Amino acid sequence: MAPQRRPQYTQENIDQQLQQIHLLDPSSSSENLEQLGPIIKQIHANRQQEAYLRNLQALIATKDSEIEQICTDNYQEFISSASTLFTVKSYTNNLRDKITTLDASVSQVGRGLVEKKRTLLQSKKTAAKLDEAIDTLQACLKVLDVVNRIGELIKEGKYWSALRSLEDIQSLPSNSLSQTPFYQHLLSSLPSLRIQIQNAVTASMKQWLLEIRNVSGLVGKLALEAMDYRTRKWRSRREKDPMLRLSRVGSAVEMVIQERSDINVLDSEKLKVDFTPLYQCIHIYTTLDSIDDLRRSYQADRKAQSDLILPDPLPLASLPNLTQEICGFFIIESHVLETTGNFRSEREVEELWEALVARLASAVNASLANETDPDAFLRVKECLIGFITTLESYSYATQSLHSLILMLFEKYAGLLEGQFSRRFDGIFLEDDHLPMQVTIPSERDSVLAVVWLDPSEQEDLSKSGLPLSLPWSQGFFLCCQDIRNFIQKFYHFVDGVSQHHGNIDELLNKSLDRLLANHISSSISKCLSSTSTLSQVVQIVSNLEHFEVACSELERSLTSLRSTQRGGAIRLSSSSFANTITRALNRVTGLITSKLDDFFDLAEYDWTPQSREDTPSMYLYELINWLTTIVDSLVIKEVYKDEAYRGAVGYIAECLMNFMIGPDVPAMNENAVSNILVDTEFLEGELTRIGRDHLSSVFAELHSMASVILNDTVQDYLVPQVRQTTYSVIRPKRLQTLLEKLTRYGSSRRDAQSRERGDRRRKEAEAVGRVFPGENR
Repeated sequence: MAPQRRPQYTQENIDQQLQQIHLLDPSSSSENLEQLGPIIKQIHANRQQEAYLRNLQALIATKDSEIEQICTDNYQEFISSASTLFTVKSYTNNLRDKITTLDASVSQVGRGLVEKKRTLLQSKKTAAKLDEAIDTLQACLKVLDVVNRIGELIKEGKYWSALRSLEDIQSLPSNSLSQTPFYQHLLSSLPSLRIQIQNAVTASMKQWLLEIRNVSGLVGKLALEAMDYRTRKWRSRREKDPMLRLSRVGSAVEMVIQERSDINVLDSEKLKVDFTPLYQCIHIYTTLDSIDDLRRSYQADRKAQSDLILPDPLPLASLPNLTQEICGFFIIESHVLETTGNFRSEREVEELWEALVARLASAVNASLANETDPDAFLRVKECLIGFITTLESYSYATQSLHSLILMLFEKYAGLLEGQFSRRFDGIFLEDDHLPMQVTIPSERDSVLAVVWLDPSEQEDLSKSGLPLSLPWSQGFFLCCQDIRNFIQKFYHFVDGVSQHHGNIDELLNKSLDRLLANHISSSISKCLSSTSTLSQVVQIVSNLEHFEVACSELERSLTSLRSTQRGGAIRLSSSSFANTITRALNRVTGLITSKLDDFFDLAEYDWTPQSREDTPSMYLYELINWLTTIVDSLVIKEVYKDEAYRGAVGYIAECLMNFMIGPDVPAMNENAVSNILVDTEFLEGELTRIGRDHLSSVFAELHSMASVILNDTVQDYLVPQVRQTTYSVIRPKRLQTLLEKLTRYGSSRRDAQSRERGDRRRKEAEAVGRVFPGENR
């Protein structure tokens, strides 16, 4: 920016400014020098002092000449006027002296009066100021007393009164105090006093939170004890009235029928929980328009306290105490929710509840992860079910806890099943498979009360004389006893659980099926292979029969039990016992056939006799006597005896057939075939004699084959229509084998007739083979 140029003044400018200067204002008695200031300032600012001095001297000279001219023109009048003026001046001086003297005397008199007046006015002003100061101080003292009282009220916990006092200070009417710095300072300190009250009431609530945390366990304990008493009372009433068995504690029926004697665990003889600090804090914060801050702070504090309830890991021994503390925590929360209006929302309480329940479920699962004792699961369930029932009465959602119990129940059922499966396996390892004996009525009644029997059989046994040999062994009785214990423990776990009966029934059904099939039936099946005594095998069959009946009776018993609790029907599979019975009967047949082998070892057949016998072989008499004696003495159902006969007779028929077609006899003649036919007819007659002629059908093929040979009707057999109608039971391969044996016998003879017959048998065998080429028959 370029520097400003200094202004320059011309001669006309300087003259004009000097003309404007009036050093003596005619209307003023004082010199008018103010106008010189700006002019002199401009002179110095423009550095034109020399020019102005020259012009000023010129102006002075001009004015002097003008004055001189005026004086010259008016000299006489001036002299006259001056004389007059001197005269006037002398009079004036005299008058002034008199006035001065008078003024001095008046002033002397008035000065004292003025001084007294001034003193009086000053005294009045001082008195007024003193009165005002006293009033102000008294007002200050009152305000200070209120402020001091506020501090005392805070210390006494009377926060609402302290807050009201603050409002009183703020609403004081306008007066002299309200304009003082003291009052303004006091007003500026009110927010800090409000904060002090807020902090004090907050500290009081924090202390209250600590106190209720310490008493939460006792609150929960009292609530659980009250619910336990209520549950026992209702259970006793349900046992007396079958109509109430479907209703549980907390149901509408229970709440209507049972006399309510609700105990307020928060205000009882044993415990009184004072919520005043919380209510006071809510009231103060609401007044201070800071309730949202308190709500957030309270939620954070309660969440922190809930997080500290469960330790990690969770010792199962401390679970009862922890559930008491959790129960007390949420009973207090329920009370706060109900009594504080909009301070707490249901969603906030639900968040605390859901988070804590989730941690509880996780902690319980972790603690039980490696647990193998079913009783530990049962103890946890007993602890949780009372906890659930109690909090349900305070309207808390417990679905997740019921799910936890059902999950624990599945593990419990698995462990229980494993425990009893080992017991079942041990029972049959120690069982002697002999009939169980009872000697006294009480023993018989106790046994009959344990086992499941057909009602007619149970009635017969209960009326039988003593001592009594029961139709089952010790193993059956012990299994029934353990099954009852298993079911009792199974349902003991779900006692009090109100949900998912169908799942429980299904789980019980599967568990019982596995125990019955994989451990009882399977263990019996293993015993069969190691048991060689026929009486023991028969006892096993009898046990299996009773197990089949027990399954049916157990189904009815369990279905009846579950119907009282809205459960489903139980369907037990007895197919494993049926299969094991089949194996046992096969074992009976096997033992019988092993003895029959001894009889057949005594058979002394002549396979090329010269004549035919009219009487059966002698060994068959002994065989039939032994067979009928043994089978008829078996203590099993008649149908199973018939199966034993069928198996034995079938084996006899197979042995006789083996004589005719087996490799042990290379050749035979028609007389030997006739003798076997005589033995077969004897056996058929004996079966008819003992009333089992329906079993003769097992000899049909043997009888037909012998008839074809002895009657020389092979050619008829080769005709399809005849074969299908008359000889349908004969398997061609067997007939061919028998014809080949007859052929070998004929070819070994020297006489022409025999050789001719042998050649005919060879042709017949070839013809049978051509009709059915390559058939595995």
